[in-house]
Amino acid sequence: MSAVDINAVKARSESLFLRKRLFALGVPALVLVYFIYIFFAFDVPGLMQRASLENARTLTSDTWSHKVHVTRDNRSGEMRYAYEGERKGEYPEGERPDWVSGTDIITVDLGGDTIVRFLSENRTEIEIPGFDLIEAQAEGRTVTTNLGEDLPDWINASDRRVAITTPEGRITLTGNRTEVFNYFPGWELFWFTLDSPYHGVGLGQILFGPQIDAERGNIAGAISDWWNNAMWRHKDIAWAIGETILMAFLGTMGAAIIALPLGFLAAKRFSPIMLLRATTRRLFDFVRGVDALIWTVVLARAFGPGPLTGALAILITDTGTFGKIFSEALENVDQKQIEGVASTGAKPLQRYRFGVIPQIVPVLLAQILYFLESNTRSATIIGAITGGGIGLMLTQAIQTQKDWEEVAYYILLIVLMVMFMDWLSGWLRGKLIGRKE
Repeated sequence: MSAVDINAVKARSESLFLRKRLFALGVPALVLVYFIYIFFAFDVPGLMQRASLENARTLTSDTWSHKVHVTRDNRSGEMRYAYEGERKGEYPEGERPDWVSGTDIITVDLGGDTIVRFLSENRTEIEIPGFDLIEAQAEGRTVTTNLGEDLPDWINASDRRVAITTPEGRITLTGNRTEVFNYFPGWELFWFTLDSPYHGVGLGQILFGPQIDAERGNIAGAISDWWNNAMWRHKDIAWAIGETILMAFLGTMGAAIIALPLGFLAAKRFSPIMLLRATTRRLFDFVRGVDALIWTVVLARAFGPGPLTGALAILITDTGTFGKIFSEALENVDQKQIEGVASTGAKPLQRYRFGVIPQIVPVLLAQILYFLESNTRSATIIGAITGGGIGLMLTQAIQTQKDWEEVAYYILLIVLMVMFMDWLSGWLRGKLIGRKE
Protein backbone atom coordinates (compact mmCIF):
# COMPACT_ATOMS: atom_id res chain seq x y z
CA MET A 1 0.00 0.00 0.00
CA SER A 2 1.14 3.48 -0.78
CA ALA A 3 1.53 6.20 1.81
CA VAL A 4 -1.63 7.86 0.51
CA ASP A 5 -3.64 4.67 0.98
CA ILE A 6 -2.25 4.17 4.46
CA ASN A 7 -3.15 7.73 5.46
CA ALA A 8 -6.67 7.27 4.05
CA VAL A 9 -7.18 4.04 6.01
CA LYS A 10 -5.79 5.71 9.13
CA ALA A 11 -8.10 8.73 8.71
CA ARG A 12 -11.09 6.46 8.16
CA SER A 13 -10.22 4.37 11.24
CA GLU A 14 -9.89 7.50 13.36
CA SER A 15 -13.26 8.70 12.08
CA LEU A 16 -14.90 5.38 12.98
CA PHE A 17 -13.37 5.37 16.46
CA LEU A 18 -14.45 8.98 17.00
CA ARG A 19 -18.01 8.11 15.95
CA LYS A 20 -18.09 5.17 18.34
CA ARG A 21 -16.80 7.33 21.22
CA LEU A 22 -19.38 9.98 20.49
CA PHE A 23 -22.09 7.31 20.33
CA ALA A 24 -20.91 5.77 23.61
CA LEU A 25 -21.04 9.17 25.30
CA GLY A 26 -24.09 10.51 23.49
CA VAL A 27 -26.53 7.70 24.35
CA PRO A 28 -25.97 7.90 28.15
CA ALA A 29 -26.18 11.70 27.90
CA LEU A 30 -29.54 11.49 26.10
CA VAL A 31 -30.83 9.02 28.69
CA LEU A 32 -29.70 11.34 31.47
CA VAL A 33 -31.43 14.32 29.82
CA TYR A 34 -34.58 12.21 29.45
CA PHE A 35 -34.60 11.30 33.15
CA ILE A 36 -34.03 14.93 34.11
CA TYR A 37 -37.01 15.88 31.94
CA ILE A 38 -39.16 13.23 33.65
CA PHE A 39 -38.00 14.45 37.07
CA PHE A 40 -39.36 17.93 36.47
CA ALA A 41 -42.25 17.11 34.09
CA PHE A 42 -43.84 14.76 36.65
CA ASP A 43 -43.04 17.15 39.52
CA VAL A 44 -41.13 14.53 41.50
CA PRO A 45 -40.02 17.08 44.16
CA GLY A 46 -43.65 18.09 44.68
CA LEU A 47 -44.74 14.47 44.92
CA MET A 48 -42.08 13.74 47.52
CA GLN A 49 -43.12 16.82 49.48
CA ARG A 50 -46.81 15.85 49.42
CA ALA A 51 -46.15 12.21 50.29
CA SER A 52 -47.24 11.20 53.77
CA LEU A 53 -45.55 8.21 55.36
CA GLU A 54 -48.09 8.26 58.16
CA ASN A 55 -50.97 7.88 55.70
CA ALA A 56 -49.04 5.11 53.96
CA ARG A 57 -48.59 3.25 57.25
CA THR A 58 -52.28 3.66 58.09
CA LEU A 59 -53.29 2.42 54.65
CA THR A 60 -50.97 -0.59 54.87
CA SER A 61 -52.22 -1.55 58.33
CA ASP A 62 -55.84 -1.25 57.20
CA THR A 63 -55.30 -3.86 54.45
CA TRP A 64 -54.41 -6.67 56.86
CA SER A 65 -56.27 -5.63 60.00
CA HIS A 66 -59.64 -4.42 61.18
CA LYS A 67 -60.62 -1.71 63.61
CA VAL A 68 -63.41 -1.33 66.12
CA HIS A 69 -64.92 2.14 66.42
CA VAL A 70 -66.01 3.53 69.78
CA THR A 71 -68.00 6.63 68.90
CA ARG A 72 -69.75 9.26 70.97
CA ASP A 73 -72.24 11.53 69.26
CA ASN A 74 -71.46 14.89 70.86
CA ARG A 75 -74.92 16.21 70.06
CA SER A 76 -76.94 13.42 71.64
CA GLY A 77 -74.35 11.81 73.90
CA GLU A 78 -75.15 8.36 72.42
CA MET A 79 -72.37 5.77 72.48
CA ARG A 80 -71.92 3.39 69.57
CA TYR A 81 -69.62 0.37 69.11
CA ALA A 82 -69.13 -1.05 65.62
CA TYR A 83 -66.63 -2.91 63.46
CA GLU A 84 -65.27 -0.52 60.82
CA GLY A 85 -67.87 1.98 61.96
CA GLU A 86 -70.56 0.30 59.85
CA ARG A 87 -74.13 -0.18 60.98
CA LYS A 88 -73.97 -3.75 59.66
CA GLY A 89 -71.08 -4.42 62.06
CA GLU A 90 -72.61 -2.73 65.10
CA TYR A 91 -72.61 -4.52 68.45
CA PRO A 92 -76.08 -5.63 69.58
CA GLU A 93 -77.93 -3.49 72.11
CA GLY A 94 -76.39 -3.83 75.57
CA GLU A 95 -73.11 -5.34 74.30
CA ARG A 96 -69.72 -3.73 73.79
CA PRO A 97 -66.06 -4.78 73.55
CA ASP A 98 -64.48 -6.13 76.73
CA TRP A 99 -61.80 -3.42 76.65
CA VAL A 100 -64.50 -0.77 77.18
CA SER A 101 -65.80 -0.29 80.73
CA GLY A 102 -67.79 2.11 82.89
CA THR A 103 -71.25 3.64 82.80
CA ASP A 104 -71.14 7.34 83.69
CA ILE A 105 -67.50 7.55 82.61
CA ILE A 106 -66.77 5.33 79.60
CA THR A 107 -63.18 4.12 79.74
CA VAL A 108 -61.47 2.74 76.62
CA ASP A 109 -58.27 0.78 77.28
CA LEU A 110 -56.29 0.69 74.03
CA GLY A 111 -53.43 -1.23 75.63
CA GLY A 112 -49.93 -0.09 76.38
CA ASP A 113 -51.26 2.18 79.16
CA THR A 114 -53.10 4.30 76.58
CA ILE A 115 -56.47 5.23 78.08
CA VAL A 116 -59.34 7.31 76.69
CA ARG A 117 -62.13 8.50 79.00
CA PHE A 118 -65.46 9.84 77.76
CA LEU A 119 -66.62 12.31 80.42
CA SER A 120 -69.81 14.28 80.82
CA GLU A 121 -70.54 17.48 78.86
CA ASN A 122 -68.66 16.20 75.81
CA ARG A 123 -65.34 16.22 77.64
CA THR A 124 -62.59 13.71 76.85
CA GLU A 125 -59.38 12.75 78.65
CA ILE A 126 -56.56 10.91 76.90
CA GLU A 127 -53.65 9.31 78.77
CA ILE A 128 -50.61 8.47 76.65
CA PRO A 129 -47.38 7.17 78.24
CA GLY A 130 -44.62 9.76 78.22
CA PHE A 131 -46.99 12.63 77.43
CA ASP A 132 -49.06 15.02 79.52
CA LEU A 133 -52.73 14.29 80.08
CA ILE A 134 -54.72 15.58 77.09
CA GLU A 135 -58.03 17.25 77.90
CA ALA A 136 -60.54 18.18 75.20
CA GLN A 137 -64.09 19.46 75.05
CA ALA A 138 -66.44 19.70 72.07
CA GLU A 139 -68.47 22.89 71.98
CA GLY A 140 -70.70 23.34 68.95
CA ARG A 141 -68.45 22.96 65.93
CA THR A 142 -65.17 23.59 67.72
CA VAL A 143 -62.86 21.52 69.90
CA THR A 144 -61.03 23.12 72.83
CA THR A 145 -57.92 21.36 74.19
CA ASN A 146 -55.03 22.00 76.56
CA LEU A 147 -52.52 21.24 73.80
CA GLY A 148 -49.83 23.83 73.14
CA GLU A 149 -48.39 24.90 69.81
CA ASP A 150 -45.27 22.72 69.80
CA LEU A 151 -46.81 19.31 69.09
CA PRO A 152 -45.23 16.00 68.08
CA ASP A 153 -45.77 14.58 64.60
CA TRP A 154 -48.36 12.09 65.84
CA ILE A 155 -50.75 14.86 66.95
CA ASN A 156 -52.57 17.06 64.46
CA ALA A 157 -54.70 19.70 66.17
CA SER A 158 -56.84 22.67 65.18
CA ASP A 159 -59.93 24.32 66.62
CA ARG A 160 -62.13 22.13 64.43
CA ARG A 161 -60.41 18.75 64.53
CA VAL A 162 -57.89 16.89 66.65
CA ALA A 163 -56.28 13.66 65.42
CA ILE A 164 -53.98 11.57 67.60
CA THR A 165 -52.18 8.50 66.28
CA THR A 166 -50.50 6.06 68.65
CA PRO A 167 -49.13 2.54 68.16
CA GLU A 168 -52.16 1.26 70.09
CA GLY A 169 -54.85 3.07 68.11
CA ARG A 170 -56.18 6.41 66.87
CA ILE A 171 -58.37 9.09 68.44
CA THR A 172 -60.29 11.70 66.45
CA LEU A 173 -62.20 14.59 68.00
CA THR A 174 -64.53 16.98 66.17
CA GLY A 175 -67.45 19.12 67.24
CA ASN A 176 -69.92 16.48 66.11
CA ARG A 177 -68.35 13.33 67.50
CA THR A 178 -65.45 11.79 69.36
CA GLU A 179 -64.16 8.53 67.95
CA VAL A 180 -61.60 5.94 69.03
CA PHE A 181 -60.20 3.35 66.62
CA ASN A 182 -58.75 0.19 68.11
CA TYR A 183 -56.87 -2.03 65.65
CA PHE A 184 -56.72 -5.83 65.63
CA PRO A 185 -55.07 -8.19 63.13
CA GLY A 186 -57.17 -10.18 60.67
CA TRP A 187 -60.37 -9.66 58.70
CA GLU A 188 -63.01 -9.80 61.43
CA LEU A 189 -66.60 -10.73 60.48
CA PHE A 190 -65.27 -12.22 57.23
CA TRP A 191 -67.10 -15.47 57.92
CA PHE A 192 -70.08 -14.48 60.06
CA THR A 193 -71.52 -11.20 61.28
CA LEU A 194 -72.42 -10.52 64.90
CA ASP A 195 -76.08 -11.41 64.37
CA SER A 196 -75.21 -14.91 63.16
CA PRO A 197 -75.43 -17.76 65.70
CA TYR A 198 -72.21 -19.13 64.18
CA HIS A 199 -70.12 -16.04 65.02
CA GLY A 200 -67.24 -16.99 67.30
CA VAL A 201 -67.94 -20.73 66.87
CA GLY A 202 -65.04 -22.93 65.78
CA LEU A 203 -65.03 -25.02 62.62
CA GLY A 204 -64.89 -28.26 64.57
CA GLN A 205 -68.03 -27.38 66.51
CA ILE A 206 -69.86 -26.49 63.29
CA LEU A 207 -68.89 -29.76 61.62
CA PHE A 208 -69.08 -32.20 64.52
CA GLY A 209 -70.76 -30.41 67.42
CA PRO A 210 -74.43 -30.28 68.43
CA GLN A 211 -76.91 -28.31 66.39
CA ILE A 212 -76.44 -24.56 66.99
CA ASP A 213 -79.52 -23.16 65.26
CA ALA A 214 -82.75 -25.00 65.99
CA GLU A 215 -84.14 -24.26 62.53
CA ARG A 216 -81.09 -25.17 60.42
CA GLY A 217 -78.37 -27.73 60.26
CA ASN A 218 -74.92 -26.51 61.19
CA ILE A 219 -73.29 -26.86 57.76
CA ALA A 220 -76.26 -25.54 55.79
CA GLY A 221 -76.77 -22.65 58.22
CA ALA A 222 -73.08 -21.72 58.27
CA ILE A 223 -72.86 -21.73 54.47
CA SER A 224 -76.02 -19.63 54.22
CA ASP A 225 -74.82 -17.06 56.77
CA TRP A 226 -71.41 -16.85 55.11
CA TRP A 227 -72.92 -16.51 51.63
CA ASN A 228 -75.30 -13.76 52.80
CA ASN A 229 -72.70 -11.95 54.94
CA ALA A 230 -73.85 -8.30 54.93
CA MET A 231 -70.39 -6.93 55.76
CA TRP A 232 -68.26 -8.75 53.19
CA ARG A 233 -71.03 -9.38 50.60
CA HIS A 234 -69.71 -12.71 49.32
CA LYS A 235 -72.82 -13.32 47.22
CA ASP A 236 -72.57 -9.92 45.55
CA ILE A 237 -68.86 -10.41 44.91
CA ALA A 238 -69.44 -13.79 43.22
CA TRP A 239 -72.08 -12.21 41.00
CA ALA A 240 -69.74 -9.29 40.20
CA ILE A 241 -66.89 -11.63 39.21
CA GLY A 242 -69.30 -13.50 36.97
CA GLU A 243 -70.29 -10.19 35.33
CA THR A 244 -66.64 -9.30 34.76
CA ILE A 245 -65.84 -12.64 33.12
CA LEU A 246 -69.03 -12.44 31.07
CA MET A 247 -68.07 -8.95 29.86
CA ALA A 248 -64.68 -10.21 28.71
CA PHE A 249 -66.15 -13.34 27.10
CA LEU A 250 -68.94 -11.59 25.18
CA GLY A 251 -66.65 -8.79 24.02
CA THR A 252 -63.85 -11.12 22.90
CA MET A 253 -65.98 -13.76 21.20
CA GLY A 254 -68.26 -11.19 19.58
CA ALA A 255 -65.25 -9.35 18.18
CA ALA A 256 -63.79 -12.58 16.79
CA ILE A 257 -67.07 -13.51 15.07
CA ILE A 258 -67.35 -10.09 13.43
CA ALA A 259 -63.66 -9.77 12.55
CA LEU A 260 -63.33 -13.11 10.72
CA PRO A 261 -65.48 -12.26 7.67
CA LEU A 262 -64.13 -8.70 7.66
CA GLY A 263 -60.62 -10.16 7.66
CA PHE A 264 -61.33 -11.79 4.30
CA LEU A 265 -62.39 -8.39 2.92
CA ALA A 266 -59.14 -6.81 4.16
CA ALA A 267 -56.85 -9.55 2.80
CA LYS A 268 -55.45 -8.85 -0.67
CA ARG A 269 -55.49 -12.51 -1.64
CA PHE A 270 -59.24 -12.85 -1.04
CA SER A 271 -60.47 -9.31 -1.82
CA PRO A 272 -59.26 -8.08 -5.21
CA ILE A 273 -61.16 -4.77 -4.99
CA MET A 274 -58.66 -2.26 -3.64
CA LEU A 275 -61.30 0.26 -2.49
CA LEU A 276 -63.05 -2.42 -0.43
CA ARG A 277 -59.77 -3.54 1.13
CA ALA A 278 -58.71 0.01 1.96
CA THR A 279 -62.10 0.85 3.48
CA THR A 280 -62.07 -2.27 5.66
CA ARG A 281 -58.53 -1.65 6.86
CA ARG A 282 -59.27 1.98 7.73
CA LEU A 283 -62.29 0.74 9.65
CA PHE A 284 -60.00 -1.55 11.64
CA ASP A 285 -57.62 1.36 12.29
CA PHE A 286 -60.48 3.55 13.49
CA VAL A 287 -62.09 1.16 15.96
CA ARG A 288 -58.82 -0.07 17.44
CA GLY A 289 -57.26 3.40 17.45
CA VAL A 290 -59.73 4.49 20.14
CA ASP A 291 -59.07 2.78 23.47
CA ALA A 292 -61.75 0.62 25.05
CA LEU A 293 -62.06 3.06 27.95
CA ILE A 294 -63.00 5.87 25.54
CA TRP A 295 -65.56 3.64 23.85
CA THR A 296 -66.90 2.83 27.30
CA VAL A 297 -67.53 6.50 28.07
CA VAL A 298 -69.18 7.06 24.68
CA LEU A 299 -71.38 3.97 24.91
CA ALA A 300 -72.34 4.75 28.51
CA ARG A 301 -73.72 8.09 27.34
CA ALA A 302 -75.59 6.35 24.54
CA PHE A 303 -76.91 3.21 26.27
CA GLY A 304 -76.45 3.92 29.95
CA PRO A 305 -74.20 2.09 32.43
CA GLY A 306 -74.19 -1.67 32.69
CA PRO A 307 -72.13 -4.78 31.88
CA LEU A 308 -73.46 -4.86 28.31
CA THR A 309 -71.91 -1.45 27.67
CA GLY A 310 -68.54 -2.77 28.80
CA ALA A 311 -68.87 -5.84 26.60
CA LEU A 312 -69.68 -3.64 23.58
CA ALA A 313 -66.64 -1.45 24.28
CA ILE A 314 -64.37 -4.52 24.30
CA LEU A 315 -66.09 -5.86 21.18
CA ILE A 316 -65.54 -2.66 19.20
CA THR A 317 -61.86 -2.31 20.12
CA ASP A 318 -61.02 -5.98 19.62
CA THR A 319 -62.83 -6.11 16.30
CA GLY A 320 -60.19 -3.79 14.86
CA THR A 321 -57.33 -5.72 16.44
CA PHE A 322 -58.67 -9.12 15.43
CA GLY A 323 -59.43 -7.86 11.93
CA LYS A 324 -55.83 -6.82 11.41
CA ILE A 325 -54.44 -10.05 12.88
CA PHE A 326 -56.82 -12.29 10.93
CA SER A 327 -56.23 -10.47 7.62
CA GLU A 328 -52.45 -10.82 8.04
CA ALA A 329 -52.89 -14.52 8.83
CA LEU A 330 -55.03 -14.92 5.68
CA GLU A 331 -52.32 -13.25 3.59
CA ASN A 332 -49.88 -15.96 4.63
CA VAL A 333 -51.94 -19.10 3.99
CA ASP A 334 -50.52 -21.85 1.76
CA GLN A 335 -51.99 -21.61 -1.75
CA LYS A 336 -51.30 -25.29 -2.48
CA GLN A 337 -53.83 -26.47 0.09
CA ILE A 338 -56.47 -24.20 -1.45
CA GLU A 339 -55.63 -25.53 -4.93
CA GLY A 340 -55.89 -29.09 -3.67
CA VAL A 341 -59.40 -28.45 -2.35
CA ALA A 342 -60.34 -26.65 -5.59
CA SER A 343 -59.18 -29.65 -7.64
CA THR A 344 -61.98 -31.69 -6.08
CA GLY A 345 -64.54 -29.36 -7.63
CA ALA A 346 -65.21 -27.42 -4.44
CA LYS A 347 -67.04 -24.10 -4.71
CA PRO A 348 -65.45 -20.84 -3.41
CA LEU A 349 -67.10 -21.04 0.02
CA GLN A 350 -66.01 -24.67 0.33
CA ARG A 351 -62.44 -23.67 -0.58
CA TYR A 352 -62.44 -21.17 2.25
CA ARG A 353 -63.99 -23.66 4.64
CA PHE A 354 -61.66 -26.60 3.93
CA GLY A 355 -58.61 -24.91 2.40
CA VAL A 356 -58.20 -21.70 4.39
CA ILE A 357 -59.89 -21.98 7.77
CA PRO A 358 -57.94 -25.09 8.91
CA GLN A 359 -54.69 -23.23 8.24
CA ILE A 360 -55.53 -20.15 10.28
CA VAL A 361 -57.44 -21.83 13.12
CA PRO A 362 -54.33 -22.21 15.34
CA VAL A 363 -53.50 -18.51 14.92
CA LEU A 364 -57.13 -17.48 15.50
CA LEU A 365 -57.58 -19.58 18.62
CA ALA A 366 -54.24 -18.53 20.09
CA GLN A 367 -55.05 -14.85 19.68
CA ILE A 368 -58.65 -15.19 20.86
CA LEU A 369 -57.64 -17.05 24.01
CA TYR A 370 -54.87 -14.57 24.76
CA PHE A 371 -57.25 -11.63 24.37
CA LEU A 372 -59.85 -13.39 26.51
CA GLU A 373 -57.31 -13.57 29.32
CA SER A 374 -56.20 -9.96 28.79
CA ASN A 375 -59.76 -8.62 28.55
CA THR A 376 -60.56 -10.14 31.91
CA ARG A 377 -58.21 -7.58 33.42
CA SER A 378 -59.54 -4.82 31.17
CA ALA A 379 -63.13 -5.65 32.14
CA THR A 380 -62.27 -4.82 35.75
CA ILE A 381 -61.36 -1.24 34.82
CA ILE A 382 -64.20 -0.92 32.32
CA GLY A 383 -66.65 -2.17 34.95
CA ALA A 384 -65.58 0.66 37.25
CA ILE A 385 -66.78 3.13 34.59
CA THR A 386 -69.89 1.36 33.30
CA GLY A 387 -71.14 0.31 36.72
CA GLY A 388 -70.74 -3.44 36.57
CA GLY A 389 -68.56 -6.26 37.77
CA ILE A 390 -65.89 -6.45 40.42
CA GLY A 391 -64.39 -3.18 39.15
CA LEU A 392 -67.37 -1.21 40.44
CA MET A 393 -67.13 -2.79 43.90
CA LEU A 394 -63.38 -2.08 44.00
CA THR A 395 -63.95 1.56 43.07
CA GLN A 396 -66.65 1.96 45.69
CA ALA A 397 -64.42 0.45 48.37
CA ILE A 398 -61.56 2.80 47.43
CA GLN A 399 -63.81 5.87 47.42
CA THR A 400 -65.01 5.23 50.98
CA GLN A 401 -61.40 5.70 52.18
CA LYS A 402 -62.03 3.55 55.27
CA ASP A 403 -62.39 -0.17 54.52
CA TRP A 404 -59.04 -0.90 52.90
CA GLU A 405 -59.21 -4.53 53.98
CA GLU A 406 -62.09 -4.85 51.51
CA VAL A 407 -59.92 -3.24 48.84
CA ALA A 408 -57.20 -5.82 49.56
CA TYR A 409 -59.83 -8.59 49.41
CA TYR A 410 -61.13 -7.42 46.02
CA ILE A 411 -57.62 -7.04 44.61
CA LEU A 412 -56.78 -10.57 45.79
CA LEU A 413 -59.91 -11.91 44.09
CA ILE A 414 -59.06 -10.07 40.87
CA VAL A 415 -55.56 -11.58 40.88
CA LEU A 416 -57.00 -15.06 41.49
CA MET A 417 -59.55 -14.50 38.71
CA VAL A 418 -56.81 -13.50 36.25
CA MET A 419 -54.72 -16.51 37.30
CA PHE A 420 -57.71 -18.78 36.75
CA MET A 421 -58.36 -17.29 33.31
CA ASP A 422 -54.67 -17.70 32.47
CA TRP A 423 -54.82 -21.37 33.45
CA LEU A 424 -58.10 -21.88 31.58
CA SER A 425 -56.72 -20.17 28.48
CA GLY A 426 -53.62 -22.37 28.53
CA TRP A 427 -55.70 -25.50 29.07
CA LEU A 428 -58.05 -24.66 26.21
CA ARG A 429 -55.10 -23.79 23.98
CA GLY A 430 -53.58 -27.18 24.68
CA LYS A 431 -56.86 -29.01 24.03
CA LEU A 432 -57.80 -27.13 20.86
CA ILE A 433 -54.42 -26.45 19.29
CA GLY A 434 -52.21 -29.03 20.93
CA ARG A 435 -48.87 -28.67 22.66
CA LYS A 436 -45.44 -29.19 21.26
CA GLU A 437 -43.46 -31.85 23.05
